[in-house]
Amino acid sequence: MRQSPSGGRTFQVPCTVEIEHTAESLHAHVELEGVEAGPGDCVIVHGAPTGIPFGVRKVFHCHATVTRAGLLGRLRAQIEGYLELTELYEVGFSDGRA
Repeated sequence: MRQSPSGGRTFQVPCTVEIEHTAESLHAHVELEGVEAGPGDCVIVHGAPTGIPFGVRKVFHCHATVTRAGLLGRLRAQIEGYLELTELYEVGFSDGRA
């Protein structure tokens, strides 16, 4: 474990990556083993492919580097998330009459 320039800790953990590219679903999910990522944390997955052929679903076991956000980074991520959410409230709905 080491300290990053942003003030957070950096460490490696094993992870599982599930990638699916089918007619039903197009997604990629990463599950970290024994660690939960929080607001502002940075996760870099090593060794997983960036794409797979159509019609395929695969699971890969690899490693990820997790950098924990410092106090200011967490606060910033939470504020940005709140502001993004409040933008949705500004959308107006009308019946189409001007």
